[in-house]
Order: sequence, then structure tokens, then C-alpha cells
Amino acid sequence: MKALCWNGVNRVDVERVPDPQIVNEQDAIVKVRLSSVCGSDLHQISGYIPTMRAGDVIGHEFLGEIVEVGPKVSKHSVGDRVVVCSVIACGRCWFCEKGLFSLCENGNTNPAITEMMWGQHPAGIFGYSHAMGGFKGSHAEFIRVPYADTVAFSVPESLDDQTALFASDSAPTGWMGADMGNVQPGDVVAVWGCGAVGQMAARAAILLGAERVVVIDRFDYRLRMAEQHVGAETLDYEKTKVDAELREITGGRGPDVCIEAIGLEAHSPGPQYFY
Repeated sequence: MKALCWNGVNRVDVERVPDPQIVNEQDAIVKVRLSSVCGSDLHQISGYIPTMRAGDVIGHEFLGEIVEVGPKVSKHSVGDRVVVCSVIACGRCWFCEKGLFSLCENGNTNPAITEMMWGQHPAGIFGYSHAMGGFKGSHAEFIRVPYADTVAFSVPESLDDQTALFASDSAPTGWMGADMGNVQPGDVVAVWGCGAVGQMAARAAILLGAERVVVIDRFDYRLRMAEQHVGAETLDYEKTKVDAELREITGGRGPDVCIEAIGLEAHSPGPQYFY
């Protein structure tokens, strides 16, 4: 099959790679119909993830059709259209039973690297370096999905592919930001970053009842999208003093909830930006 492979800093190539096979009884093979470029893919391409190897297939936000299932897969059948979570979790360990799927004890098949760096390993992630299990990613024609009953979700017929695609990563990530912030009806919410996740976090805050949602960024096209499609207010941090504006909006108190939706490659005046 064809796949998009990382072959060094700022170099990706479409290559022929082996077709995926069923490895474990809970696996499914998915024919990829859509695979989105996440901002996290850019961290890999730019060389910020040190555990990448030449030939690694990238991508972790995708939707497709199941073409093969292992004997222990019970929730899905061949022909099902599914959207797949980027995090690989077993669904039955202590962390998964607590709803802490990103800490799954079994999803990461190569835990030694992160145990050495952090003292604890997270779950596996599709196409996201050997520190996260070394799994092949979704920028490919086919992909193996471990623990398919846990990480794959059937898509209702009423939803088209493109609408459902972002339930893989961007939409739930943004929703989690608003949920962890405990957004309540009537709140004023500030969201830093107006990329895909920032826009999803802003929309989630609105759906949770926030009275005002203000998104902060510097790119005009992103700010316009947040106004037109999300329904948020916007601030360009290069043209205004954000702290003063937020205090003015809230009578000097500041927002009830603040969500940071930028992450690794945030622009700042400090040494991290130069890195």
C-alpha cells in the first residue's frame, strides 16, 4: 500500500509499505477514507519529537471502513464506517476503567522510553513515534486498529465523512478543554489559540452555556473562522493588550475559565520560542 512516511526533519515521502495484518484478536483493519493533518503532525515533521525513525508512517486523525476484524472484536463488523480515536487504549485496565484512557497500561507496546523520561508511560498513539508504541499512522491506504471495540466508533448514516472525521481528535480534544475547565452557564471563557482545537474548545464552551467566549490569536483567517463558524468573539494579541481587554470585558475580574489551546509551538518572547 501507499503511505506518507517521515524521513527526516521537514521531509516526508509517499512510499510503498507492507499492508497491515491482524496481529491480535482484538484488532481490526480499516481502509482509510479520510485522514486529517493534525497540528501534532507538524511537530513530528519539524523534528521536535526525538523518537521518530526514518520510514515511520504518520497520521492519527482518521475515518474509514472496516475490511477485516479479529475473532475477539464484537462491536464492529466488516463494512462498518468508523471514526477512530487517536489514543490506543485497551478499555479494561485500571486507568481505562477510571476513564483515564490516555494512561492506559496496555496500549503502549514500547513503554520503556517514556518510563525512563517521565517515570510513567502513557497510552499508545497512532503514528506518533516509538515513544508512543511505534504504531503505523493513518496517512495511508490501510491501518491496523488495536483494541477496535474501544477506540473505533460507528458513524451514524446521517453524518457525512468530513463532518464525522474530527470526532477522532480535534473535536474531543477541544471539548475536553472546556470540560476540564468546568464551564458553567453564564461564564466568560477565554481561549488562547484559534487553530482546530482552539475553535473546537470555543464551540464546546458555547454549547456548555458560556455567556461570552473570547478567542485570542494573531492570524486574521483563523479569527474570522472563529467569528463566522464558532460564534466567538476574537482578540488579535498583536493589535491589543489582551489582559486589559479581558479585564474590561469582565468588569476587572478576568475570565471564569481560561483554556490554552496552542501547545508545543506557541509564539512567545522566551527561549522556548527560539527553540
